[in-house]
Amino acid sequence: MSLWQHKLVQSVQWRNRLRQLVTPKQVAQAINVSESSLKRWCDRGLLKTVRTPGGHRRVAVADVVEFLRKSGHDLVRPALLGLPSTTGQGALAVSRARDQMRDALLAGDVELCRRTAFDLHLAGKSVSVVCDFVLAASMHDIGDRWDCEEAEIYQERRATMICLRLLSELRSSIPAPPERKPSALGGTPECDPYLIPTTMAEIVLRQNGWRAQSLGSRLPFATLVAAIRDVRPQLFWLSVSHLDDVDRFLAEYRAFYDEVRSQVAVVVGGRALTESLRRQMEYSAYGDTMQHLEAFARTLQRSFRQEPREEVSDRSGMSKRSRSVKRPDK
Repeated sequence: MSLWQHKLVQSVQWRNRLRQLVTPKQVAQAINVSESSLKRWCDRGLLKTVRTPGGHRRVAVADVVEFLRKSGHDLVRPALLGLPSTTGQGALAVSRARDQMRDALLAGDVELCRRTAFDLHLAGKSVSVVCDFVLAASMHDIGDRWDCEEAEIYQERRATMICLRLLSELRSSIPAPPERKPSALGGTPECDPYLIPTTMAEIVLRQNGWRAQSLGSRLPFATLVAAIRDVRPQLFWLSVSHLDDVDRFLAEYRAFYDEVRSQVAVVVGGRALTESLRRQMEYSAYGDTMQHLEAFARTLQRSFRQEPREEVSDRSGMSKRSRSVKRPDK
């Protein structure tokens, strides 16, 4: 088995661990509380459980992770949940985590990258913070080093692949939103091959209760229109990190927006969207960071409880346009 095949198997094994079911007793021992306390939390709905065919309670490891994030309890014995023994053992400041992540990505140290991301996640840091201040910041640093010939191309490409695997694992740690929650779609235009930003957007929205799905990269606007027509999301994000032909992009984007503007809130972002370019575009909101996307999505969710037609109030620091707000289907 090659090194990359081995790392792929490790990533799949990690995601499978998060889907595994464990007993309340295992959870209680893992976080060093009494089994009776844990059962009370389950009875109150603080920790989601399922029932076996024989009527016994079981807990998904991903739901335990989410409970720990919200409750602040420490993960004392992670091995009882099938997790690596170092999981949750390092209380990192975000700034130090960024340096640790960058160095681990450059070195190709997948396990240290995983531990850094999940220690922050278990410590209650939102996915948007992990994405903005750790993953994106680390990749930006690596890109700068590559430009200055202080890092090799293979290191940048390897770091990209590791980031995508980490994001996939973070996604697995977030419980799936119920069907009644609003939906969101997104991706990149045909000229943009970058997957990391649109993958981040999906996970950030899922953590905020959206049934979000990234459609991937290099998508023609015609197929994005078809996706919005078929899925009928309440929010659509467009990540634009690279443009070959600005004039062509503007023409195609304007046609796309004219067709979908009455159906969905369109959020745009990405380093290729300069201020001068944005002045020539219409959109519901623009954001520089995943935290901006998160704040706008929360504002939009609140608007679903108001009148169907209104101006969306935006307290997120994002620029916005007056638009119709579409309620999620009941």
